[in-house]
Amino acid sequence: MPTVSRRPLPMASQRARKDYEAALAERDARIAELEGQIAETAKTAESAEKLRAEMDELRSRGEEQRVSFELTMAGARNVKAAMALLPDYGNDIDKLKEAEPWLFSASAPTPTGATGRPNAGAATDAGATLKRWRKIAGLDDGDKEE
Repeated sequence: MPTVSRRPLPMASQRARKDYEAALAERDARIAELEGQIAETAKTAESAEKLRAEMDELRSRGEEQRVSFELTMAGARNVKAAMALLPDYGNDIDKLKEAEPWLFSASAPTPTGATGRPNAGAATDAGATLKRWRKIAGLDDGDKEE
């Protein structure tokens, strides 16, 4: 094979080569930047999709809770059964109540729980509490008189 001697490139060619290499480096940097953006966008899209799924689940649970509450307020004896039958009546609680009266009580549920008043047997002060516990423990000295 014959040897090829390389002559030094003219100044314009050297400048063009440097410009070309700079353009290639700039292009490679831009490609790397775009790949990073694509990866970030993919992550963002993936996380956005997860958030959308979570929001949809929360909305459906909220809707179920709202319907459950409305059925309870309408006097449903068995909310689970009423919710199962509700789609058959166009999700209309009044229609369900008319068609399936056995599923509902005659009146709305009455509230249960604390009345805000003290318990009938509760002691009202420290002395009464101590006396009550002494009596329970059998240490009541109220029967003895000196």
